[in-house]
Amino acid sequence: MSQRSEPEPYDVITMGRIGVDLYPLRTGVPLAKVDVFGKFLGGSATNVAVGAARLGRRSAVITRTGADAFGDYLHDALRDFGVDDRWVTPVHGLPTPVTFCEIFPPDDFPLWFYRQPKAPDLELHQHELDLPAIRSARVFWVTGTGLSEEPSRSTTLAALAHRDRAGITVFDLDWRPMFWRDPDAARSYYHQALTAATVAVGNLDECEIATGERDPLTAARALLEAGAELAVVKQGPKGVLALHRDGTRADVPPVPVAVVNGLGAGDAFGGALCHGLLAGWDLERVMRYANAAGAIVAARLACSTAMPYPAEVDQVLSGGPVPRSPTPPPQAPAPQPDPFAPTAQLGETSRGVVDPADSAHTADPAGTAHLAQPADPPQLSPSATPQAKAPPPKATPATPAVPAGPAASATPVAPAAATGTEAPTGDRPSRASSAPVPPSQDSPGDEDYTGDQNRSGDQDCPGGPRAPSTERPEGPGGRP
Repeated sequence: MSQRSEPEPYDVITMGRIGVDLYPLRTGVPLAKVDVFGKFLGGSATNVAVGAARLGRRSAVITRTGADAFGDYLHDALRDFGVDDRWVTPVHGLPTPVTFCEIFPPDDFPLWFYRQPKAPDLELHQHELDLPAIRSARVFWVTGTGLSEEPSRSTTLAALAHRDRAGITVFDLDWRPMFWRDPDAARSYYHQALTAATVAVGNLDECEIATGERDPLTAARALLEAGAELAVVKQGPKGVLALHRDGTRADVPPVPVAVVNGLGAGDAFGGALCHGLLAGWDLERVMRYANAAGAIVAARLACSTAMPYPAEVDQVLSGGPVPRSPTPPPQAPAPQPDPFAPTAQLGETSRGVVDPADSAHTADPAGTAHLAQPADPPQLSPSATPQAKAPPPKATPATPAVPAGPAASATPVAPAAATGTEAPTGDRPSRASSAPVPPSQDSPGDEDYTGDQNRSGDQDCPGGPRAPSTERPEGPGGRP
């Protein structure tokens, strides 16, 4: 009788947030005037699994959705990306989280989060965990948000305890104060997670919450003292600092890129970090690879569908241009044409510097809340900016094609289509132009974009019956 073989261990298992991101398909337009949205897979831990899968790693995610149509969509999207969804289960009575954003390149991407009355991904229970799979995974990735509320908190700590520092165990500090009922209690839970992790990743704000230290080198040393073997400190415009317990250190600068949407770069960094650590590369090579992956996603509209393939990262590392549309390897299904890829008609985009290590999430156009008949992509001329006193034509809703990801659709979602010519309302300052431009066209002018922005679609409202929360970046290098 033949012996029963053990199941093949996963390269990467992540545990944490998931949701649906509804992002504008036009840049430079206030949310109140957006008429066409793209629907994307979102959630930091989920997008890290997608990023690793794009780089050839066998990935899975542990999370929960609502028992609704959006939950069904997320299952379909995960399968399309090659991420195992066996541990993605429904929670009856709680809706799948939804997130909206505005896109004002190169560094302004406000987010609106809807996680009421509680996000299903915080309803993770210990008895539902596949502990042998968690123990055997080559990389296990958890986040700070998973510690923000029970039962997810106890379940996350239990998973870490069972893993017992096996393999590569990553704690993404992922500080989101609006998700915590008692933010002052966070440090003690962070300390418990750090004692069980071998790798700690966070920006300066997150390191300060975890250790009380804000100086990059001091914070990195504090993370090592707390239990990590490798500390990765993201510093916005100064790049990323990585420090290993054996004394190895890497200081890597950011990658120059024309930013479209900085919300997804941090997840791409995370997926590439997993890939590089699994490959056994030296520390500096891992950090440079992760930086390049993040820069590529910052040059695209969203996150999950924007995650790069290995050849694209290699192209950037070799000094080539940052590719604006995903280019899958020959054996993968060819992507449909991207209507938002830059062309000669669009002219030059603004040049900025992104620190993909400290940016964060969501994806390229993958559908919308309602379906409409397909329409041709909008045709733009070099004079897309509205002329004074000339009534501009209304924007034509487009059916954007999505490269190598879930099928795309687009539709007007408002009784009146926005023209993009009106001055922004409310407290938003006037922009140089709010013309209907494709997401690949940045705002005019040169700015240094640091990539240290909010994470994307997975940061929704905290638990409890509260109004939707809005999170805005604090400017270059700032992230709440």
